[in-house]
Amino acid sequence: VQLQASGGGLVQAGGSLRLSCAASGRTFTFSSYAVGWFRQAPGKEREFVAAINRRGGSTYYADSVKDRFTISRDNAKNTVYLQMNSLKLEDTAVYYCAADLGPAGVRNNYDYWGQGTQVTVSS
Repeated sequence: VQLQASGGGLVQAGGSLRLSCAASGRTFTFSSYAVGWFRQAPGKEREFVAAINRRGGSTYYADSVKDRFTISRDNAKNTVYLQMNSLKLEDTAVYYCAADLGPAGVRNNYDYWGQGTQVTVSS
């Protein structure tokens, strides 16, 4: 499974961005995978941001992004999205998407990882 994250950029505090995570692979069924978003700021450990289960019926969020970020998926397009609103300076990080055949949830041990996209929030 290959994952390609995109949509990062420079945005002012209070603004919005939408990240996309496109999955591909020779023999895989995207709807069999839970997908999560993670981020890593300079000098900090990677942290969980959000996750969505295989069919999109269940979502999970870190407390720091709850009510501001929304994760969604379109299995027909093999893509997961992260809509980020009311961005704060502390949201600045490299954002990664990851996929796993196991259940979605607040965990870091996903099997497949994308390359990351930079999100920078300015004042």
